[in-house]
Amino acid sequence: MKCVFVLFDSLNRHMLGAYGGTRVPTPNFDRLAARTRVYDRHYVGSLPCMPARRDLLTGRLTFLHRSWGPLEPFDNAFPEILKAKGVHSHLVTDHYHYWEDGGATYHNRYSTFEFVRGQESDPWKAMVQPPWERLREKYHERQMVASAQVDPLEASGAANKYGPYVINREFIREEKDFPSVQCFAHGFDFLDMNRDANNWLLQIETFDPHEPFFAPDRFKEPFRTGWNGPIRDWPRYGRVEELPEEAEELRANYYAVVALCDELLGRLLDYFDEHDLWKDTALVVTTDHGFLLGEHDFWAKNRMNMYEEIVHIPLMIHDPRDPRAERVDRLTQSVDVAPTMLDLFDAEAPAETQGMSLLGKERRDAVIFGYFGGAVNVTDGQLTYHRFPADVRDQEIYQYTLMPTHITSRFTPEELKGATLAPPFGWTKEAPLLKVPVIQRSPMYDNYGPGCLLENDTRLYDLARDPGQEQPLADPELEGRMVAAMTRLMRSTEAPPEAFARLGLAES
Repeated sequence: MKCVFVLFDSLNRHMLGAYGGTRVPTPNFDRLAARTRVYDRHYVGSLPCMPARRDLLTGRLTFLHRSWGPLEPFDNAFPEILKAKGVHSHLVTDHYHYWEDGGATYHNRYSTFEFVRGQESDPWKAMVQPPWERLREKYHERQMVASAQVDPLEASGAANKYGPYVINREFIREEKDFPSVQCFAHGFDFLDMNRDANNWLLQIETFDPHEPFFAPDRFKEPFRTGWNGPIRDWPRYGRVEELPEEAEELRANYYAVVALCDELLGRLLDYFDEHDLWKDTALVVTTDHGFLLGEHDFWAKNRMNMYEEIVHIPLMIHDPRDPRAERVDRLTQSVDVAPTMLDLFDAEAPAETQGMSLLGKERRDAVIFGYFGGAVNVTDGQLTYHRFPADVRDQEIYQYTLMPTHITSRFTPEELKGATLAPPFGWTKEAPLLKVPVIQRSPMYDNYGPGCLLENDTRLYDLARDPGQEQPLADPELEGRMVAAMTRLMRSTEAPPEAFARLGLAES
């Protein structure tokens, strides 16, 4: 067996023609959908970026025990399982979070890997004295400072997340320089070298269309808004506060990157056609999560309720052993990717795996998903229920880990001084864990944790009657049904006792 796994970041399902999107032409996603299994009710698990990847690689939900962090020593990563079986796994990515403290154990699970530099805040080019005066004229002021209260150094761009991006862009001049274009080019190099061999997995993973929304000019042309201001391609996470014309420019830049992703996918489909890879090579295409572009009056993710635009994601699979084109209406989830990859190569999923192979016919009646420290959310495909703690800033919550790092830093001594040793969970292979209390001075608290939420009220929605999730229901009977499903799924995940207590649920 051979397999190409294409993983985009922040690709909105509702933008794709195959899922009813009309705003951005996506002829190549549509072309793929015409010859694959298209999963209509596919959901996320743990969010955001690296928690989602931990779910994808291990086939287990992680958000009830841990925030953003590395793969743990007891985790089962499907590329490593395949490697032990003699399957060569190769990762090509520009997703720079793999090379930070909170992701540094992921890429090493593959047999080989390539890293393309330059996306977002990747600390790539060593420009010691950037021309900040000139750069400030090019970019919108909200993309040059991290907050309203800044010192002169931060205002220059040198000490905030926007600084590396504006420096990186100085070195991305031609279409071939764009990181996502380079990722696919490296993927084609792998295929040129190895397409006639057997037993390999190629993962082409690009940060696009994740913000900042930067694409070659020709992709922007169909979406020109008439904006004459400075570069505006990176929305803040939170409420929409921009003027209408500014918001339209931000959206237009996202559309342009989706169009770029569609063309890159098309080049891969052309390669499959040219070399008739369809007969012996699987193709899996999905994303980690969606992204709000003003829906519900919000930008992005992390700060608000987990609306459908964020959590209901695309997935398409071609299996050369059964190359049917069909719509799949079963409820599926990101944790199903790992056992599916193993199934393709006739490898057995470990006992700790929660997911189920997408190539089978097993069915779920509900799935849970969430951010660490936020709501626990559940859907059965018809209803969605989002249950928050009574007070997200005053809750007992712990990180369970043997790899105490955050996204870009290690756990601080202040955090660790309250740590205790917790007994093993059923999925930690008899390894005890550090049980680290979450404190407000934690680096993750206001970025990917309880302190960043702008919405925290429990809600129930009927997706059939209210697909836009605009009218929360007050129905005790339906809420009770969803609470029962949530509680059962939390128990099956071995959620710790405080996870039930913070939501007012019965542990047993």
